[in-house]
Amino acid sequence: MASEESKHRQSAKSASAKEGRYANFFQIGHNPFEFLIEFGQQDGGIHTRIYVSPQYARVLSDLLLQTLRQYESESQLKQRMEKPPN
Repeated sequence: MASEESKHRQSAKSASAKEGRYANFFQIGHNPFEFLIEFGQQDGGIHTRIYVSPQYARVLSDLLLQTLRQYESESQLKQRMEKPPN
């Protein structure tokens, strides 16, 4: 029975870890050893804090920039395809 309880707790923990949260407010701070990235909502305050090393902050920054460029490229292509000819 203890084993079943343990499995249930692990399952509940992994399900909550995958839960998404909306954010429209961000704060970033750093010290020589880590970056602190905070996510929240303007009216609701901070709900998530993530600490990363400077090396992983760079990886996150590069990935975000790459993804934004891809999104913008796809958006422009979509707008061109939807634009009626003159």
